[in-house]
Amino acid sequence: MGKSSKIESNTTQNKTINESELQGRIEAKLLSRGITGLGNVSEEQLYFATASVIKDIMLEYRQDFKRRARGSEAKRVCYLCMEFLVGRSLLTNVMALGAYEALENIYQKYGTSFDNVYSCELDPGLGNGGLGRLAACFMDSLSTMGYMANGYSLLYENGLFKQKIIEGEQIELPDEWLSTGGIWLVAHPEKSVEIKFGGRVEEQYSEGKLNIALYDYESVRAVPYDLLIPGVGANAVNTIRLWRARPILNGVDRLSSQSDYLRNISRASDAEMITKQLYPPDNHDEGKLLRLSQQYLLVSATLQSIISDYLAEVGSLKGFCERIAIHINDTHPAICIPELMRILMDIYSYSWDDAWETVVKTISYTNHTVLPEALECWSVDLFAFKLPRIYSIINEINKRFTADLWNMYPGDWDRISRMSIIAYNQIRMANLSVVGSNRVNGVSALHSDILKRSVFHDFYKLTPWKFINVTNGISHRRWLCYSNPSLTNLICDLCGRSPKTDISALSELMKYKDDTLVLEKLGQIKRDNKARLSDYLNKKCGYPINPDSLFDVQIKRMHEYKRQLLNALKIISVYNDILEDSTKHTIPQTFLFGCKAAPGYVMAKQLIKLIWYLSEEINNNPKTKDLINVFFVDDYNVSVAEKLIPAAEVSEQISLAGKEASGTGCMKLMMNGALTLGTMDGANVEIVEACSNECAYIFGMDSRAVEEEWKNSYNSRKYYQGSERLKRAVDRLYKPIGGQDFSHIGEYLLSSEYGIADPFMCLADFDSYVGTYDRLISDYEKTNDWNRKSLINIATSHIFSSDVSIKKYADEIWKISPVYKRK
Repeated sequence: MGKSSKIESNTTQNKTINESELQGRIEAKLLSRGITGLGNVSEEQLYFATASVIKDIMLEYRQDFKRRARGSEAKRVCYLCMEFLVGRSLLTNVMALGAYEALENIYQKYGTSFDNVYSCELDPGLGNGGLGRLAACFMDSLSTMGYMANGYSLLYENGLFKQKIIEGEQIELPDEWLSTGGIWLVAHPEKSVEIKFGGRVEEQYSEGKLNIALYDYESVRAVPYDLLIPGVGANAVNTIRLWRARPILNGVDRLSSQSDYLRNISRASDAEMITKQLYPPDNHDEGKLLRLSQQYLLVSATLQSIISDYLAEVGSLKGFCERIAIHINDTHPAICIPELMRILMDIYSYSWDDAWETVVKTISYTNHTVLPEALECWSVDLFAFKLPRIYSIINEINKRFTADLWNMYPGDWDRISRMSIIAYNQIRMANLSVVGSNRVNGVSALHSDILKRSVFHDFYKLTPWKFINVTNGISHRRWLCYSNPSLTNLICDLCGRSPKTDISALSELMKYKDDTLVLEKLGQIKRDNKARLSDYLNKKCGYPINPDSLFDVQIKRMHEYKRQLLNALKIISVYNDILEDSTKHTIPQTFLFGCKAAPGYVMAKQLIKLIWYLSEEINNNPKTKDLINVFFVDDYNVSVAEKLIPAAEVSEQISLAGKEASGTGCMKLMMNGALTLGTMDGANVEIVEACSNECAYIFGMDSRAVEEEWKNSYNSRKYYQGSERLKRAVDRLYKPIGGQDFSHIGEYLLSSEYGIADPFMCLADFDSYVGTYDRLISDYEKTNDWNRKSLINIATSHIFSSDVSIKKYADEIWKISPVYKRK
């Protein structure tokens, strides 16, 4: 397609798409499918034709960007993550290309609208939660800011699962998304690579050189599919490369005996299972081996691809670590450390020392958790069985590392044991990630501090220069500009420029914090968004939600440490108050939950059941239903979040202090004007620093107070017996709720028979939590003051843009520069 001006190598140019040309290309796609005439086209056919055209345009821009990148010899970042929760693509791609208005006009000619066509697309099943959403936001920022970057993950045929709640029980249904989302993928079968599993390793010496050979292995083919990620203006189009496992079949076998044929069919099924589902259950050895296979396929295929591309461009591996930065997002891709060692030594004849120097200079690592149970470990026996050569390399890394530790700390067995990569028949992937990386970052100021003083304290003492903080960020384009256009338009009108490419525009809202007309307009936008969500949930779930009630939202993965149970106890307390005296709470309140529980996580499923039956009882009680409602939004995903977040007024961020690494939902909600009700945990600390204590509602213990409680042998019964309001809320669990028995949850909070009672200290923080909530409710009645606090939250949220995070990664970890500079 034509371009309005010459594209310079070091500056952006605004690319425009001509409406008539765009319509002609869509009609050509329809015609190629035998579809003619305005009246014969369905919305689904329009969706596929449009997606195909937009993909073609992005491929054109992609080639142009690659040409400019080669000319500038830009360093490239390779970002490995087991998931990328990208959300639907049509809107973000069209917005990036500046084609939204043109498409809306074209669709009107076909008697429909962009929203109707957009609704044909399913959410991609490529991620589950915060980890994948963060990775997707980072790719958006990398493209918009003009960096050369590639994401790498797996092409899961099924996402985690589609969630359906039936009588309080979470039912998991297959999440088959490729029927619509697959249109955005660009297949590259010619770039497939072989991945080898199992077998036996033999060392062979020839001409004074050690050669490593692997025999009797099983292999699969990893086929790459690229998902295009355009930046605003499409000046940069990067990719997320998704690997799909396919069998390698011997042609002779297929033509021989029936038994060989059946063996090939079985082999094909085993290979395809590797990328069948995101996060397969790992509560048995088969599931663990499948997850290990997923991780190795991701890193081996990715490294083979990176090196192949580098050799094609440069001709040798010279300067590899100066031109390539590899980043592992959490420990799932940590196997790339020994795998890169294997490739460099076994294929390219590097010495150990040269290979290790290249690995450490190239790889960096983001830690996402302080929970001991979430620090990934592998059984030595399983690992050595599945990946014998990789295990031998990890074993050698560990021997050399612990030998160095012995020289530094002679006789300090405890320290060396804590820092060892292999110990007690376990391979500690977090330790491997720290040892094999040049930088290790946490994802919030508090989290990074905890890593240095607790989780990785020994490593920090050894190599303090490795550790750095990069607070998480969100793509404000998707989570503000595209999800909340009314608020975005207000910002543009007031500040004279769009936050789409200049997030600092938000800060200029502070000039209007005392402007009554602006605050009224802000309140009206929130009310309109609440009405929109109410209509959506009424159609989707049959929930008749009062848009004039307070919208209190908790949208997080269901986990004990995130303390949805504490929220439920608060709701029970409010419910008790209203039953006792309806004048105690005169402001209607709606509590909205959205989350999934891991299929094997029994307690998480019980908590979903409690919330669901609590909603059944409260919403159907004539004494309370006009004042308090509870709704569990099933199958919570990106598309639901895009409607729910702009409508939220209270952001529940109530994890036990010291447990949440960062969180990004808190940032999305803040940027859309919700006020934080939370603990001093994760990014909440930085939210409060940004917007001030007056504009957030903080309660409970901080992380150091939590540590002291554990040191003093935390006793939940002390809090239960010391608070009448808490006692009444917990006692309610021992009576039927919605006709169901939840006494076992009461025992979980009070009894140590099955472990530590109340392991995430809901009871310790309860009085502070409900007291702070009461203050919040009182403040909500002061409409002008509430809107003022909302505006200040929006204005100060600019620091949580993923553009800010990526700039710090680029400058301080990856040492990369953009291919171009924005004008």
